[in-house]
This record gives sequence, structure tokens and C-alpha cells, in this order.
Amino acid sequence: MDLERDLGEQPLAALLEKHELSPPDLVAASTEQITHKMVKRAIRGRRLTPHVMVKICNALNRAAGSSYKVTDLFSYAA
Repeated sequence: MDLERDLGEQPLAALLEKHELSPPDLVAASTEQITHKMVKRAIRGRRLTPHVMVKICNALNRAAGSSYKVTDLFSYAA
């Protein structure tokens, strides 16, 4: 059973645009270790581990002053 890896642009991209944020803003806002590559892959829809998805979500919430859930950012989150 092969999982689809490339899932298309994710809702995260629209949320970044809505809050006028860029991937470097998320990296700078994060208190956990995330990289520009992780954020870029998250936006493009490359399947991430649940742990990385939580890190991206935490960074967005910190940068945007919001309280999004992982399921708000990723269409494939359970």
C-alpha cells in the first residue's frame, strides 16, 4: 500500500497569505526547530510526519497570534 506523497497546495498557504506571513516568518517565530525546507514542503503538500505538522501549526499560531489546529492547516491530517 503506497501513500500518496504529493497532495497539492495545502490550506496552510492561504492562511500564510491571509496573515501576510512568509515561510521565514514561521521559522523565526518557532520555538521548536523547524527549517525553511519543512515549511516549503508543508505548503506544497508533501506528506509530513504528525510531529512536524504540530511544529508548523505551533509556529503559525505564534506568528499570527491565532489558535489554528493541525486539521485547519493540512487537508490530509486525521
